[in-house]
Amino acid sequence: MKRKSSHRTGPRVPLEVDGIQVNFCKNPSCANYGVTASTQKQPRGPGAASRNRDQYRLSKGSKSMVTQLVCLSCSEIFPVKSNLAIVEELNRISEYLEPRIEASCPDEACINRSIGISAGKAAYQSFGKTKSGSQRYRCKMCGKSFSVGKSTTGHKQPHKNKLIFKLLMNKSPLKRICEVADVRMETIYGKIDFLHRQCIAFAADRERRLLEGKSIRRLYVSVDRQEYVVNWSRREDKRNVKLAAIGSADNETGYVFGMHLNYDPFLDTDEVEVNANQIGDQSMQFAYRKYARLWLQDDYEKSIQRTLGRKGISTGLNGSIKSTYDAATSRDDVEGSELLSGTRRLPAKGMQVHSDYTMYGHFFHLQRLFGGAEKIRFFLDQDSGIRAACLSAFQSEVSGRSCDAFYVRTNKELTVDEKRRALSGSRRDFKAVLNVHPTLTNNEVKLMLIKQRMATMTEIGKWRDCWLVHPFPSMSEPEKAICYMTDYGDYDEDHQAWLYNKASMHGIDRFFMQVRRRLSLLERPISSASSARRTWHGYSPYNPAVIVKLLDIFRVYYNYCLTGQDKQTPAMRLGLAKGKIIEEDIIYY
Repeated sequence: MKRKSSHRTGPRVPLEVDGIQVNFCKNPSCANYGVTASTQKQPRGPGAASRNRDQYRLSKGSKSMVTQLVCLSCSEIFPVKSNLAIVEELNRISEYLEPRIEASCPDEACINRSIGISAGKAAYQSFGKTKSGSQRYRCKMCGKSFSVGKSTTGHKQPHKNKLIFKLLMNKSPLKRICEVADVRMETIYGKIDFLHRQCIAFAADRERRLLEGKSIRRLYVSVDRQEYVVNWSRREDKRNVKLAAIGSADNETGYVFGMHLNYDPFLDTDEVEVNANQIGDQSMQFAYRKYARLWLQDDYEKSIQRTLGRKGISTGLNGSIKSTYDAATSRDDVEGSELLSGTRRLPAKGMQVHSDYTMYGHFFHLQRLFGGAEKIRFFLDQDSGIRAACLSAFQSEVSGRSCDAFYVRTNKELTVDEKRRALSGSRRDFKAVLNVHPTLTNNEVKLMLIKQRMATMTEIGKWRDCWLVHPFPSMSEPEKAICYMTDYGDYDEDHQAWLYNKASMHGIDRFFMQVRRRLSLLERPISSASSARRTWHGYSPYNPAVIVKLLDIFRVYYNYCLTGQDKQTPAMRLGLAKGKIIEEDIIYY
């Protein structure tokens, strides 16, 4: 018999796992920010405060299965999260950074079993090559010989690797690649697997320098999500799969630190569903489940019903900001922002991950990479899940004042003509102010105008966040508002004004644009409608695992191979490469 959630035993909130505990108030100005809720049952009733109770009240959900914590200091309400699920997602995301296992003597009883071939002549001697060209070695301790294959061992047409790589990165549909390269579709998918292995191995070698604390003076990191559609594969069920990837890019160098899809390709759906049913996972509150990070079929169907009643989005910049706040507060889980519908389904292979857990994994991954950064400024899309994940992973940095976080919201509904009018009006106003103050430099005028806007900021939403409308639009961000979420009042007015001026999403927006323009499978679909408002997306993939691989491949190509007007790649600007990397150096890494 399944145990009811109300009869749950165990810790009050999930235990810390691998140093991660996120169940604390996410309000940076609150005394409880970073102070975790007790895992022990707390005293109740009169005099409870004098009996060492913590500063949180637990509120158990019923129909929605979401347990919430209420901060008794600032009244912030936030969902309890599974630390184990966050660690699982972090491990999935950062697995590529683990050191590669080096080839060594195959004899488990040999002392050289734990000594890699890089030890050279002290442990091994070269022993010719195999027919396929793989290098052979002989162990000097036990005399056993073994071969170490090249990255292209087993490839029948390795000379086509570069051609296929470049075609994939330049928006060629898979069928056209087959024609140009004169290969079959099975070969293309095999090449994608190979290129993915090579790209992540290459990226890991470079990005381990960040793990080791590479010194970086400033990072201005923009963070947003991009959605992708996977086509149906059976006529009996013509629903699409919709997934989202969260990405982070440094605005100064353009380097993309991660692009992570809320999908785990290595799990067996049927096996997880059966096991979850056997242990009664569905009857437990979300945060206390074994499979807390994964979408189970029953939860997905119930969530669709709850989504149907949500209100639409208001128009205008301030209206859309307010609507986003309203949508967040109307959800049982303020950090869960996935909008589901009856025309969507879960993947047939692998498993869809709750987007909020992918966000947490993403930011803890960044926290590992940014250990050598002196100052970090985050510019976040207005998403409560992104906010919570950022303020959790970087809690010590925010409290230590080496990290700040801003919401940035742009009006993406403007036409090209409206964008041009906004830009023209801004330039006209700027010139008028410059004429009135001829002794001021352009930067001093900018500073003055931003400080004027700071004095007239608007409070929006339940949390009464203050939003500044930026006075200097651009074609990519023609109407922009900014909210400073980690304002401790310790910066002077000029410093704060310049931070508002730096706030932008252009780093990650540019990468998103390139994903759409360069990857045929992920471009904005030209759709052909079918019955019941279902849509067939012409170039979209059938298997979500292909999206994971292509995003990884393109992130490496974008960071190391594509140069800007300054003739430098993002990796060169960040100091992870001395020059532009040619495709062969990645393919044959």
